[in-house]
Amino acid sequence: MDATVISSLLPVVVLIAAGYLAGKRGWIGGKSVKDLSNLIFMLLAPALLFRSMSTVHVEQLSLRPVAAYFLAAGLIFAAMMLWRGFNRTAAVLALANTYSNTVMIGIALVGLAYGPNGMVVLLTLISLHSLVLLTSATVVLELAVAHEHAALSGVGRQDRSAILRTLGRALRSAIIHPVPLPIIAGLLFAQTGWTLPEAIDTPIRLLGQAFSPVALAMVGVTLALTPVGQHWRGALVQALFKNVVHPLLTAALGWVLGLRGLPLAVMVVAAALPMGANVFLFSQRYQVAEELVTASVVVSTVLALVTLSAVMALVGYL
Repeated sequence: MDATVISSLLPVVVLIAAGYLAGKRGWIGGKSVKDLSNLIFMLLAPALLFRSMSTVHVEQLSLRPVAAYFLAAGLIFAAMMLWRGFNRTAAVLALANTYSNTVMIGIALVGLAYGPNGMVVLLTLISLHSLVLLTSATVVLELAVAHEHAALSGVGRQDRSAILRTLGRALRSAIIHPVPLPIIAGLLFAQTGWTLPEAIDTPIRLLGQAFSPVALAMVGVTLALTPVGQHWRGALVQALFKNVVHPLLTAALGWVLGLRGLPLAVMVVAAALPMGANVFLFSQRYQVAEELVTASVVVSTVLALVTLSAVMALVGYL
């Protein structure tokens, strides 16, 4: 098994295990999980996302290599929504099938395996990854919430103006939201050419650095507090979609689009990365499939020890 893959994935497994131990020993109780989720979603994640986007200049982005990644993700997301229906559960699981852990695992892995040239390709993806996938998922989820509320209230067919009002509320909720808003704000800030004063940048950087370890530890805490064993089959299906189907479809579409060599290799490896912790946070925020998503993140990460090694061995032939 590739030592680079193991060295990149092992810290993730250890952090989840540490959270699991904290949950099992009762250091963190079930009532605290919601508060931790709010801390991560409302404070740590916005700091990380804003700072990550605050140095990205639109004219420097090469969008062609990431087209295959997002096209594959879009097809998988749409297929999942068609299969499971238009609801919150389907949207969260579709996000789980397409959202990679590009930051905590991807940066270390690609940097070690493909060097500076590979990092340029990956950072182009990272600069758009959350903006495209999380914002799109948020719009779908907010529309699904509006649809479910309408169904529960007994509202039947809506006229065109009512549908437009619902869409407007959903789009507003999707933008005034702790994930897309800091991404958009950071991207706009970057275009000004300004830099953050150190007194402001330092606390934002420290908050952002806390995101990954705290979020992964919370996955472990939730794992310890919920009966995940009964979800292992569903978790394995979700993990196989993310770890196997996503990179295979990305490779096929990239080949069709004329991509070859390093750009295609990096995109396929990025698609093969396990699920990112943001998927777990979305399931917590929208209160759907929490146990299944928790199990899926863990299974996907552990399975990646094998699937990533295989993908990295095979992309050399592309």
